[in-house]
Amino acid sequence: MIRTYKFRLKPTKEQIEKMEWTLYMCRWLYNSMLEQRKFAYKRRRIALNYHKQAVELPALKKEIPEFKEILSQVLQDVAKRLDKAFQAFFRRIERGEKPGYPRFQGKNRYDSFTYPQAGYKLDGKYLKLSKIGDVRIKLHRRIEGKIKTCSIKRKNGKYYACFSCEVKAKSTSTGKQVGVDLGIKHLAVTSDGEYFDHPKYLRQSERKLKWLQRMVSRRGLPSLEKSSCDIGQMP
Repeated sequence: MIRTYKFRLKPTKEQIEKMEWTLYMCRWLYNSMLEQRKFAYKRRRIALNYHKQAVELPALKKEIPEFKEILSQVLQDVAKRLDKAFQAFFRRIERGEKPGYPRFQGKNRYDSFTYPQAGYKLDGKYLKLSKIGDVRIKLHRRIEGKIKTCSIKRKNGKYYACFSCEVKAKSTSTGKQVGVDLGIKHLAVTSDGEYFDHPKYLRQSERKLKWLQRMVSRRGLPSLEKSSCDIGQMP
């Protein structure tokens, strides 16, 4: 089971500048990779995926030195984020829903970046972030489980660290034994008087959920370093 813990960060002015720069460059990379996918399919009918785009990242860091200021795994996660958006797009097509093609991200929409495996470490009242520094963190609760990823998120001008942790599901066993009878009127009746209805209500809820989802729904291959998404011109 995955559980997320969110804590407020207290970065210095210099650390804020580094976080904002990281967000800016990650957003540029996301939009450039999206443009690359659109071009590849429209002009050459080539469907790019995460691996085909991630393999270009080392060359990109050589062509654009600014990317050397960002941990490689953070950049790889940008490619994974875009790939997940396309996977969700294709799943909606398979379900017959309005697909909603992945969109270019503006400043207010792209508000987080992720350290997927390494590059971060909790050390007392500080969160050590690669390429950013030791950031003060307000740990108001104990973290349980194994930390899998650390995401830095900006919201309303404030910064947060979100840890995704793998925790063991707690057993709800009471140690008491009960008998169960299966019936027609009710799906099951226990010896202590509790009964369970047939899943017709579940099917009704599923149909309603699908209806709500539909309503909400209505609302030569260029290299990345040569993308027309100019860093200097991006809003």
